[in-house]
Amino acid sequence: MSHIPTASEGWRIGVLFSRSGLSALTESEHLRGTTLAIEEINKGGGVRGLPLVPVLRDPQSSPTTYRQMARQLIVDEGVTIIFGCSHSASRKAVLPLVERHDALLFYPSVYEGFEYSENVIYAGATLNQCAFALADFLIRRYGKRIGFVGADYIFPRESNRTMRDILESKGAKVAGEVYAPLEASSSEVAELMGHIRSWQADAVFSTVIGGPARQLYRMYAEAGFDTQQRPIASLTMAETEINEIGPEYCHGHVLSASYFQTLPSDQNQLFVAAYKDRFGAEATTSVWSQTAYLQVYLLAHALERAGSLEPSALAPHLLGQNLLAPEGPVCVDQENRHLWLTPRIGIMRRDGLFDVAWQADSPVRPDPYLATARFDEVWV
Repeated sequence: MSHIPTASEGWRIGVLFSRSGLSALTESEHLRGTTLAIEEINKGGGVRGLPLVPVLRDPQSSPTTYRQMARQLIVDEGVTIIFGCSHSASRKAVLPLVERHDALLFYPSVYEGFEYSENVIYAGATLNQCAFALADFLIRRYGKRIGFVGADYIFPRESNRTMRDILESKGAKVAGEVYAPLEASSSEVAELMGHIRSWQADAVFSTVIGGPARQLYRMYAEAGFDTQQRPIASLTMAETEINEIGPEYCHGHVLSASYFQTLPSDQNQLFVAAYKDRFGAEATTSVWSQTAYLQVYLLAHALERAGSLEPSALAPHLLGQNLLAPEGPVCVDQENRHLWLTPRIGIMRRDGLFDVAWQADSPVRPDPYLATARFDEVWV
């Protein structure tokens, strides 16, 4: 099956991001970034003179629905390319279908690693591109006693396991480690806060997500913690979600990510202006929207060369591709299909944006299996 479209069809691509449910806020950002890139490319003449045509589905944050809708896109709609999934549970639900039908998933989120598929382009950060630098930063800036709170699923469990190993290799101590259900109630988040109070940690590493994470940040502020001295640190709590919480609750907290809206490059300023023009002056960009945005351009450049949406035709033009994204230069690693990214650490400001407190000198190679990473290496 060639998948070369007629002029009336355009290039049909699946878009599988939730607009409701637990992860609606961050996945809506994925959708916005994807939408903006598609519209820009089409306004510029499309690819080979044909538009990108999104086939949209809303899986409502349910792994079961993700699987069902991925099947619809691939089997019923004949789509070979899907931009979608946010959390590891949804990616794991979709992956067998993508592999079985030889489709290609572009996945835009930071994740726990320890995965490789020839049917995925992993555009988000791996732990060696975010957790390693964060561990050094927390120890040097705040102290060696770190508490862990997380949601009870694969990304928090694996991220915390790796972070524990990194911290302990540097002489730090994990003050405690507790988990709440993925969709924790207010009382269950309050239980997490009880542990945090008892630990008296120098900082808290949080892998709680969604609504419970937003509750946690509010409760932390209401408990009177000095966030300048004892912050919550995260790999996921970015600009748009902070504005949902209220910046007054978040000043001083820490995020390790490859992108922040405040990056001063010309490329980023163009992206931020276009994003606000499309979605409103109050809209904020984030690592969620920016990564979704850049991965559409990765496809478009490969498609221009391949002339086909067949994954086997695209692969030679995707692997090794370099792109100047809003976050800076990125490259698709030819061996593991993850992106070279520039690690950064930001501290939340009172306006809901971030000051970049540290960044790497150049993009870092993804190491999803931590095969070459050294836990005792100094980053910051």
